[in-house]
Amino acid sequence: MLQFLTDTMIGSAEGLSFEGNAFGCSTISVENIDGGYYFGRNFDWNKCDALVVLSYPENGYASFSTVNVDFIRQGTGLASQYLMDEILTAAALYAPLDGMNEKGLCVSVNMIQDGDTISQNTEKPDITTTTAIRMLLNQAADVEEALELLEQYDFHASMGYMVHLAIADSTGRSVAVEYVDNEMNVIETPILTNFYVSEGEKNGIGTSQSHTRFEILEQILAEKPMMDSGQVRDALSSVSKGNFGEFESTEWSVVFDQSALTAEYYHREDYGRSYAFTLFEP
Repeated sequence: MLQFLTDTMIGSAEGLSFEGNAFGCSTISVENIDGGYYFGRNFDWNKCDALVVLSYPENGYASFSTVNVDFIRQGTGLASQYLMDEILTAAALYAPLDGMNEKGLCVSVNMIQDGDTISQNTEKPDITTTTAIRMLLNQAADVEEALELLEQYDFHASMGYMVHLAIADSTGRSVAVEYVDNEMNVIETPILTNFYVSEGEKNGIGTSQSHTRFEILEQILAEKPMMDSGQVRDALSSVSKGNFGEFESTEWSVVFDQSALTAEYYHREDYGRSYAFTLFEP
């Protein structure tokens, strides 16, 4: 994708790359007390610049998505600030880390701390982590369609990381998609943090803190199987990085309303102030 953008727009890919470090993240799918479902997500990282992208493709579903701009680095090969901004905007469409489309399908990528990576090698077309998320947001109306699309590609984890996907739809179905020994596994779960939930020898591998965050969300969901948006926000706050005294922060939390097609973002654990977005104007 980067090669295409730079060849098309400036003729060189020199100096342009996706980079990053290990990150956390938590997701939860929960029934809305007013009907429908919410999908909540924390993105845990070092301090970074975030970009909220609204996309309205001609031949696909409209969507929100969130991008860590620090994953798209500009080198010295760009001739002008205008071109730099133009490439950043184009690249951001293909660098989502989470999002929701007009059908209420939500997708998030979470990292697993593991030395393995995902690099399927059959004769299917290849796809990377963030381009897979873009594909699902553009083309999948529900979890079943998302899984069918993923099955058509050889998945390659961006930057050599081990990752898994949380996918939830407007009916309340919520799954984790994991790749163990390059085989795609689907696990029904309303919560995902940063350890394998697949059965087998990998089960449970990940950070100890991710198990704690999972257990906290599991307890909250058991006590409140239906929530309003404020309660989802509070659930995300309870597992944000500030609770654990580490150097990372929760750079953004987002509550997607899968019926109203709205998003409420909270920046760097300031849960008293939200940034509201609507996919379609009322």
